[in-house]
Amino acid sequence: MLESNPDNGSNGGGTIEADVVIVGAGPVGLFAVFELGLLDVKAHLIDILDKVGGQCAELYPEKPIYDIPGIPIVTGQQLTDQLMEQIKPFGPTFHLGERVDSLQREGDHFRLVTDQGTAFKAKVVVVAAGGGSFTPKRPPLEGIESFEGKSVFYSVRKMAEFMDKDVLIVGGGDSALDWTLNLQPVAKSVTLLHRRDDFRGAPHSVEKMRQLVADGKMRLIIGQVTQLHGSEGWLEAATVKTKEGEERIGVTAMLPFFGLTMKLGPIADWGLNLNENLIPVDTEKFETSEPGIFAVGDINHYPGKLKLILSGFHEAALMAQKAHQYVYPGKKVLFQYTTSSSNLQKKLGVK
Repeated sequence: MLESNPDNGSNGGGTIEADVVIVGAGPVGLFAVFELGLLDVKAHLIDILDKVGGQCAELYPEKPIYDIPGIPIVTGQQLTDQLMEQIKPFGPTFHLGERVDSLQREGDHFRLVTDQGTAFKAKVVVVAAGGGSFTPKRPPLEGIESFEGKSVFYSVRKMAEFMDKDVLIVGGGDSALDWTLNLQPVAKSVTLLHRRDDFRGAPHSVEKMRQLVADGKMRLIIGQVTQLHGSEGWLEAATVKTKEGEERIGVTAMLPFFGLTMKLGPIADWGLNLNENLIPVDTEKFETSEPGIFAVGDINHYPGKLKLILSGFHEAALMAQKAHQYVYPGKKVLFQYTTSSSNLQKKLGVK
């Protein structure tokens, strides 16, 4: 049972009021914005990643997807981009790089608070968190925990925090390359470290990085970091091992991109019924054991469940019908096809 606090009638300092808060900005979370928008329900989305798209954009941006109706083949990033274009008329608000740490019922609404202290007052909560929250893989370096949050980071929330820093970026995927290119003009210096001279990122990003190296604007080291040096959480240097031997380089900030693991995370403590780390729902409206809280996409469980994006789209459509009743109690849902939806036509400026 979800922990309940009495509603004292106060919004609290800086609390954001929302019709619906969607936890997770992957494809299913994004499509939920569209289905809710057709019913004139506005959404805020929270995601622990620093960009939208979930696994599609973070782990498989160039992987082809073949089972999206009407689109014979589309990459994870292309699907994300097209969903963002589709929901643009409904003006969703994104809160990226944040994780929902607590969820409580307060009267007829829910209070959510993120790890960044952002608080929400919502009539409906939709959990669209895929397999749970993404947790960065920590490099196997002794004492790295003492530097985390001060000079070792697993994501970039504000580029300005790296201004005039000697930044060491470790990894060979899209995240490592993207932040190498983005931080190079900002940081005092940027060094990219990868265990081999072969990168998994987009070819054009690799080309840009190599050009910066050729121009003397950044450094590329092929090797591995073996030790961190500093005190009280602040990095001063790192030891890296290459074919030529060990080298100590000046470092005041490090960004390791060693991939992500999936964990249920704080969702496990929200008081929802769970089935092997999945959230059971009904198949009429995809509501959880807690009225007003829904689960769509890979995070949910029901007989015959298929973990497909198109299944999540179907779930989002039915969820929106019930969510509308919580947002507009007593107001009947007038279902409309998108070809005749007055709300969609108004948003698109169609006369």
